[in-house]
Amino acid sequence: MQDLAVIIPAKDEADRIAATVKAAHELPGAGLVVVVDDGSSDGTHRVAREAGARVVRHSRNRGKGAAMESGAEAVRLLDDGRDQPRHLLFLDADLAGTAREAAPLAEPVLAGDADMTIAVFTTTVKLGGHGFVVRLSRDGIRRATGWEATAPLNGQRCLTRAAFDAALPLAAGFGVETALTIDLLRQGFRVTEVEVPLAHRATGTDWRAQLHRARQFRDVARALAVREPAAAALSRRLGGLRGSRP
Repeated sequence: MQDLAVIIPAKDEADRIAATVKAAHELPGAGLVVVVDDGSSDGTHRVAREAGARVVRHSRNRGKGAAMESGAEAVRLLDDGRDQPRHLLFLDADLAGTAREAAPLAEPVLAGDADMTIAVFTTTVKLGGHGFVVRLSRDGIRRATGWEATAPLNGQRCLTRAAFDAALPLAAGFGVETALTIDLLRQGFRVTEVEVPLAHRATGTDWRAQLHRARQFRDVARALAVREPAAAALSRRLGGLRGSRP
């Protein structure tokens, strides 16, 4: 049974997207791979299509949450006429060939044992110092739900269609993972973490990487602010940080 749809949000990933798409097609049960080109300035959409993906394009960068929603809506339209909607597996565009190792992430959802799984990478990658954002997310999830997440910001996730729909609308930008976890746990959905040997591009330490982490921190704080009053003041302090969403 091809009960799994893989959704890959992508921006300027022409160098890795083909390998990621081809590896995603190898996953058991993956009958559909959708790439959402979120305003890329390179040939991401063309390379993804040539690799066998269905491609949705945003004319401008709208952020990860919007890309995930667009991908899920594309799957819904393509699933028209199916008795049961496909489960949704979200993967980062820069996983390249390691994407074929994502099968354990989907297994609990396919088996009906979980409503959302979150990947915990077993491969160590130098992340360039974004631990403070992880702590912000982890602490916020624990305060809001009582659950301790090992990898609260990991974007590799598999969800049932019902769980995804229950979380709509998704939080903006880099706040989407934190918000997804809190919202689903609060509604009683079953969330679990799964170790997988995936690996993506390491985050750098130059000024662009530092700005990326600042935006990530801002988006997580904003997602928490609407879910716990204690985070509201922090979000207001970050309000002066400008720049386009990821």
